[in-house]
Amino acid sequence: MAKIVNSNKKAEITMHMSEFEMPPMQDVLIVGRRAPIGPEAARRMVDILSPDQYEIVKVDHPAIEAMVVRKALFTMLPAEKLIAFLLEEGGRVANESIIVKAQVNIVLQVSKSIDL
Repeated sequence: MAKIVNSNKKAEITMHMSEFEMPPMQDVLIVGRRAPIGPEAARRMVDILSPDQYEIVKVDHPAIEAMVVRKALFTMLPAEKLIAFLLEEGGRVANESIIVKAQVNIVLQVSKSIDL
């Protein structure tokens, strides 16, 4: 009696492509207190790759030492509100030894009434 061997091998490949960004970071880096790259090294990195585009914000948080924030975001939202939001949400996933990059999309809605 012959043995029947079924062998199904499959490979599924998924690829996401996007525009290469300089520097290779997004809108925000959340730097943990014991991360391999501290805020000063992160500042030097972004200053070399993209001068004057990012700001280092030191924060008072048990696990997060600083945030490297794309300055353009501060033109859309007050810094204290954006940092408070980033700390609240980033603090849920970050720990002392990690650097988290975040993409932040801000959509402003404006509605006005005018006299007729």
